[in-house]
Amino acid sequence: MAVEDSGSSGTGVDADTGTDAGTGADAPLPRLLCDTAELVSLGSDAPPGALWKLAEPGRQLDANVVRLPAGGRVDTHTEPDLDVLLLVLAGEARLDSADGGHALRAGTLTWLPHGSTRAVVAGPDGVTYLTAHRRRPGMRIQPPEAADRLRRPLEGGDGV
Repeated sequence: MAVEDSGSSGTGVDADTGTDAGTGADAPLPRLLCDTAELVSLGSDAPPGALWKLAEPGRQLDANVVRLPAGGRVDTHTEPDLDVLLLVLAGEARLDSADGGHALRAGTLTWLPHGSTRAVVAGPDGVTYLTAHRRRPGMRIQPPEAADRLRRPLEGGDGV
């Protein structure tokens, strides 16, 4: 199967700046990070929890490969800020959300939009899945009045 070029000129020149796009000595390079097939091959011998985490400096994404043992669970929670992609690599699970339970099996790719409430329950053989989302910004030191601005709506009775 051929891969088609989706509109780039093939010149390596950035159309906006007219400069060489990503060929400089300081340009970041793609990297092979882990072999998910190898992680999955551990099966029930894999420890529960994160088997792999994206930890490259300067990244804009966070990603994890997670193993839940049979009957293991990620409790019901709501992610207020980040959309998450969840790809089941092996096993089965149930995604519980406001609209009911959804069966997840190897190969199922699920979008968990920010603001959604969800839980994951592993099937009888456990489940191994990959999650990816935008990296959370680091904590920043701000002046004291920044915290006051956040509290005002609650103190005024206009909060949700």
